[in-house]
Amino acid sequence: MNLRFDGKTVIVTGAAHGFGRAIAQGFAARGARVWACDILADELEETRHLCGDACEAKRVDVSDGRAVRALVTAAEQQGGQVHILVNNAGGVLGQIGRPLEEISPGDWQSIFDVNVTGAFYFSQAVAPAMKRARFGRIVNISSRAGLEISLTGIQAYASAKAAQIGLTRQLAHELGPWGITVNNVSPGFVRSNPATERQWESYGEAGQKRLVESIALKRLGAPEDIAHAVLFFTSDYAGWITGQVLSVDGGK
Repeated sequence: MNLRFDGKTVIVTGAAHGFGRAIAQGFAARGARVWACDILADELEETRHLCGDACEAKRVDVSDGRAVRALVTAAEQQGGQVHILVNNAGGVLGQIGRPLEEISPGDWQSIFDVNVTGAFYFSQAVAPAMKRARFGRIVNISSRAGLEISLTGIQAYASAKAAQIGLTRQLAHELGPWGITVNNVSPGFVRSNPATERQWESYGEAGQKRLVESIALKRLGAPEDIAHAVLFFTSDYAGWITGQVLSVDGGK
């Protein structure tokens, strides 16, 4: 299977490291024009360097609707339309698991804003041009936390990822008549960024062993494993697949 994206314009959110960086690199290596965004400017610039001349890097807060629309407009002006959108931005924003009664409204809302609202804003911004072209691919990156429970113990994170999966299914049916597919990749635990490194260390040697033993393949995955799933969903090979959630977790 030879996947190429020549002539395609791709937006990848949360591209400063981890999954987003691997996804951006995957598209750039296969001929796409990539627009990578994140709020972490220094790490985002490193992603741009790794992707080469095929990548534009812009600092964007995905919870800021005006900034989202500005990025999409810029990408469309250069590429005619955004062909592929990958809503990867998310995470726990430095929060840790705490009892329900200790969670402030701000703690709850901030996680929803980056994991769900950002995906909504970007999907909303790219939809008109995708409809006109009668073509588009949208992939949201969720988590097993959205299908089961969160290993972090963070209520908002589990709830937000479940909400993102619901958004995926709803948009698949709404946008399908225009040839736009909307799918979701649900990663298992991957050591992909500072937050997951801290989480991994918190388990200790015994906890780490239990986690690996709970995986059918008896090993952790890598960011590239998630990128490969995204590349498939956005390729011509997946043209009749929409509204689906693909668990990429080594087997649970």
